[in-house]
Amino acid sequence: MPYAAVNGIEIYHELHGDGPPVLNLSGSGATLQATAPQRSPLNNGFEVLHFDQRGIGQTSIPDGPYEMADYAADAAALIRSVGWEKCHVVGTSFGGMVAQHLAIGYPELVDRMVLLCTSPGGSLPSFPLHTIAPLDTESRIEMMLGLFDNRWNPGADEPIPGLPAVIYDGYINNTRTGLSGDAKLGLERQLDARGRHDAQRRLGEIEAPTLVCSGEWDDLAPVSNGVALADAIPGAEIRIFNGGHLFRFQDPTAMPTVLDFLHGNLERN
Repeated sequence: MPYAAVNGIEIYHELHGDGPPVLNLSGSGATLQATAPQRSPLNNGFEVLHFDQRGIGQTSIPDGPYEMADYAADAAALIRSVGWEKCHVVGTSFGGMVAQHLAIGYPELVDRMVLLCTSPGGSLPSFPLHTIAPLDTESRIEMMLGLFDNRWNPGADEPIPGLPAVIYDGYINNTRTGLSGDAKLGLERQLDARGRHDAQRRLGEIEAPTLVCSGEWDDLAPVSNGVALADAIPGAEIRIFNGGHLFRFQDPTAMPTVLDFLHGNLERN
């Protein structure tokens, strides 16, 4: 089984695709079992390292609390464990927060970086998801769908414009199924660490060429937070897409833009 023994835990990971190396850092609670990494568009032209972050999926659930520095240290150790000297990094939502700490703390490991629907923390946090975890399931679903895209209309034929039904229905069904035991505990610890994310004062230290991508209708990580990231990271570019927090599924130009940037082909604004 593809496990790496690093930082006192066992990290489950998979490699897919062929080409320059890319580390994929996924969002809150997003396990490989749920996200089907073998079908990731990042695999087109790149060798992509997908993994379950500490506390979720098939990776160990160490004692808490966790800090964002722990997630960055795990990512750095995993990069080294697969024999890579340096790689591109793509971070989505929570994964984008981890990517910021990785690029700040381990600049020698990061080539180019893409930050998708995320925030710098500090005075510009993403919505505090740990505060809605205690809500009942249906209330939490309604809250999250509105955060994903502020155009959400549950009575419409397409409740979130442009979002495939399989993604929309899958989120609802997975949330209703829920987690139990250790899996629930690991996610709670992840959300707790997320609530303390703050890279704001150190963004100017990032050396990697960076693309920031935001969704126009995102209330979870608003466009203003993406703009602030791009303004603070030296030389960073920003692209705003037609969608919300899940714009990569809503706007067909999103992932080609990411791939172009990773290949070094993206024209500057």
